[in-house]
Amino acid sequence: MNTIRFGIIGGSGLYKMDGLEDVREIAVDTPYGAPSDAVATGTLDGVPVAFLARHGRSHSTLPGDIPFRANIWALKSLGVDYLVSVSAVGSLKEALAPRHMALPDQFIDLTRHRPGTFFGDGAVAHVSLAHPVCAALSATLAQAFDDCALPDAVLHRGGTYVCIEGPQFSTFAESQLYRSWDASVIGMTNMPEARLAREAEIAYATLALVTDYDCWHDTHEAVTADIAIGNLMHNAANAQRVLRACIARLAANPPLSKAHGALQQALVTQPAAMPEATRARLAPLLKKYL
Repeated sequence: MNTIRFGIIGGSGLYKMDGLEDVREIAVDTPYGAPSDAVATGTLDGVPVAFLARHGRSHSTLPGDIPFRANIWALKSLGVDYLVSVSAVGSLKEALAPRHMALPDQFIDLTRHRPGTFFGDGAVAHVSLAHPVCAALSATLAQAFDDCALPDAVLHRGGTYVCIEGPQFSTFAESQLYRSWDASVIGMTNMPEARLAREAEIAYATLALVTDYDCWHDTHEAVTADIAIGNLMHNAANAQRVLRACIARLAANPPLSKAHGALQQALVTQPAAMPEATRARLAPLLKKYL
């Protein structure tokens, strides 16, 4: 099978990639169990792409139960080194209205119960996460948005994504606290996804689809699943077009990404000193260092 450099993780409302041809579903066996679903591989306008539904195609997996390590390991094992994550989010700012899109470039991780690293068991590494989003990939997404000239869409560049454990939505006090931090959007799924992508040396960026104003807004009712999904489905078609344009741009000119060398100065334990079983488990991540 040919290496697939470009991957898409679809969140709520995005369970398949329109236009994907010659589709083959791959059930990847990972050291961390099964991914959220089979990885759908195929070509998008002739470009090899891997697509994975984060919650499963029937949306049957809670945010806290998503097998994040299995998902990232599976995509890395297929060759993915550019990954676009599509996520439904609530807005924490007036200007980011429901049905807008955003490209956050920072995260605040408030999750508590999710394994957040591939390392351990005799292997130590400390990757830099100062800038968790690949600026080059995020810029490509912004250019793809412009390419599409969507008449009813608005894109916001930059901002901070607060990731909460869920599955409940925020309390009013929590929502006000996050706003006091100058955060932009809130969601439940991009951590530890972004951390793991960096450990796997995958360039990562989020296309966030704003569905609601969380529960802080005086003139908008507090978010419910029905409100979020209704607005998300409206945005899904636009998101599909942006993704397609982004893949075309990536294929034509894959940008340089600092993420691709993230382990170069992060490995404390050199591969030769790792236990054999650990080295085998980390093989897709460590391939160029072995």
